[in-house]
Amino acid sequence: LQIDAVRDGLRAVKNTIEDQCVIAGAGSFETAASMYLVDSMKEVHGRARLGLQAFADALLIVPKTLAANAGLDAQDAIVTLQDLHRDGKPYGLDLATGEGVDCDASGIYDNYRVKRQIIQSSALTAMQLLLVDEVMRAGKGAGKNVDKY
Repeated sequence: LQIDAVRDGLRAVKNTIEDQCVIAGAGSFETAASMYLVDSMKEVHGRARLGLQAFADALLIVPKTLAANAGLDAQDAIVTLQDLHRDGKPYGLDLATGEGVDCDASGIYDNYRVKRQIIQSSALTAMQLLLVDEVMRAGKGAGKNVDKY
């Protein structure tokens, strides 16, 4: 178990050096991305708005899970983070207090490469699920039109 932890830590350092980039952690990125998507909905019309809203809601699962695992109220944590972000403070969630924390000052970062991969994978998975749903609906629709003898 300790060897896995050391290997994971070394991989995180390697990724950071190669990417030359880190992202604010503690749910800060997910909150900011969610709020950006919700703001972008003003410029989008039709069903695409539903997709943006669903993706924005899905991003908030990360800070909600952080809060729940720390024994905090998830909804209060989200409201706190969103209020801080609206005030121009892209803070993350302090798991000890449930308040906002300045990720830069506290040194709380996530790996850019990992976040990028998670977002790409989640979007790809969602598209595949929608495709399966579409195929199943087409199959049900075709079954209704068949005459039974």
